[in-house]
Amino acid sequence: MTRAFNFSAGPATLPESVLRQAQAEMLDWNGVGASIVEISHRSQDFIAVAAEAEADLRQLVGIPDDYAVLFLSGGATTHQALLALNFAAPGQVVDYVVTGHWGKTAIKQAKPYCTVNIAADGEAGGFHDIPPRDSWKLTPGAAYVHITANETIHGVEFRDTPDVGEVPLFADFSSSIASEPLDVSKYGVIYAGAQKNLGPVGVAVVIIRKDLFERSGQPRADIFDYRSHAARDSMLNTPPTWNWYLAGLVFKWMLAEGGVGEFARRNALKSSLVYDAIDASGGFYRNEVVPAVRSRMNIPFFLPDETLTSRFVAESKAAGLLALKGHKAVGGIRASLYNALPVEGAQALVDFMRDFQQRNG
Repeated sequence: MTRAFNFSAGPATLPESVLRQAQAEMLDWNGVGASIVEISHRSQDFIAVAAEAEADLRQLVGIPDDYAVLFLSGGATTHQALLALNFAAPGQVVDYVVTGHWGKTAIKQAKPYCTVNIAADGEAGGFHDIPPRDSWKLTPGAAYVHITANETIHGVEFRDTPDVGEVPLFADFSSSIASEPLDVSKYGVIYAGAQKNLGPVGVAVVIIRKDLFERSGQPRADIFDYRSHAARDSMLNTPPTWNWYLAGLVFKWMLAEGGVGEFARRNALKSSLVYDAIDASGGFYRNEVVPAVRSRMNIPFFLPDETLTSRFVAESKAAGLLALKGHKAVGGIRASLYNALPVEGAQALVDFMRDFQQRNG
């Protein structure tokens, strides 16, 4: 079997070695005579897997001891609502900086519970840039400031952590966590769906500075209370055990490959290859994002017309380059270059792009 290069934005490509290990362990995990998806989450066997995954993630990302790490079901959108319920009083102001589609989605989840102040919004400029920090209209005493670290659809990424003063900074890192070194201590909460850089769909990682648990938040069921999940080591209810296990294998793979420093090097190389091909195409390929905030993870680009776009999607798939069709919100082409996509994948895409232009330009 020959595996294609998968540029899907999520669920995204996973390391082949991880998939092969999971395949080998599927029927009999660790000699227990059953699959890991069949054993109790309260068994000592699975508790050891969960604890090891947390320890590996802490090492990989550099998570300080005064932060809790939760592995919970659902995706980032679920946690966009839970942030407001857990950390803002009813009607309290929360500040949102909107740099793309997922920032708008985050606001939609918070609005039923908080007074949302849009501190900055890049939509008027087509989400091609991040509004400069000195233009943000932050609220003194806000419950938190929320950003989307990397916009998967629009291809805009914060390249530095913004200073928001004493108000805690919350960030959706779904599509860029563990892609380069990160100073976790600059954030109150970091949350991420695993299905892009950390593992499979169905589990989310939530990293919370423990002093924030002192906030009473809003009336909510126990299952929606981060404090209760933290007190039970993310096992308040039956967690997505298979997804947690598979994410743990990805963490080990990343550590063995050299950790986030090595992936930062690879991701910079992959994105440079693709952006250089776009910029050298004489306008045949077009990326509209301001270069200083171009995403390393998700590169949207456009061809001269829809006929060429459709042809590019069909021919690239036939060439073993999967999932390059752009999101319906913006169209065009999108190449997602997450950690598990090898440099050879980016080079294969660039070679195809140059050949396609020669044949159609």
